Amino acid sequence: MALTLYSYDLSVNCYKQRLLMSILGLDYETVLVDFFPGLEHKGEAFKAINPLGHIPVLIDRPDDGDGDDFVLRDAHAILVYLAAQYDESGQWYPTTNARLLGEVSQWMLFAEGTTNTASAARLHDNLGYDFNIDEVRAGAHRLFRVLDEHLWFREQEGQEWVCSASHPTIADLAIFPDVILSEEGGISRLDYPALRRWTDRVRRLDGFVLMPGIQPV
Repeated sequence: MALTLYSYDLSVNCYKQRLLMSILGLDYETVLVDFFPGLEHKGEAFKAINPLGHIPVLIDRPDDGDGDDFVLRDAHAILVYLAAQYDESGQWYPTTNARLLGEVSQWMLFAEGTTNTASAARLHDNLGYDFNIDEVRAGAHRLFRVLDEHLWFREQEGQEWVCSASHPTIADLAIFPDVILSEEGGISRLDYPALRRWTDRVRRLDGFVLMPGIQPV
């Protein structure tokens, strides 16, 4: 299969796919979308690919040209697909372990919350998006407190990741960019030591790649 990702370099949601594909060692083509200031994702040409006018979009094409292209939108849906389709270890999206899979799904939904708060604050401050900044910052801190406490208890049990596994999952990758870039939205991580330790562990993963604003450990 031939993978194509419609992406924007400063988008946390697009970075999540680039990060997983790098970790899995997948080859893919990137089509850069002029998200800002060009708003290319709202144009008719892009809406022919994704009628919702959102990025990222993944296209998986058969190498031999025999069969239809598989077109998938939504950042977290794409993570699920890539892990289920291309991770031979089955560790990133553990479909054979019902309890662990339930945990992954639970924290993937949590990641929707961090995107709608921490990353929304970043969009407000950097790109002028019209969000209630006090509300989204307060929401991010509420979620960060929950996650920090959860990770602290995980550490006491000798576990390093969001879910109850010895290996990270796509839940870690779904949450990580919203957290590591939170300072760009005026959301300090100073009061969340377990959260900071977890972001360091993610940045030490084999195959980890940076995006603008993220520093190496």
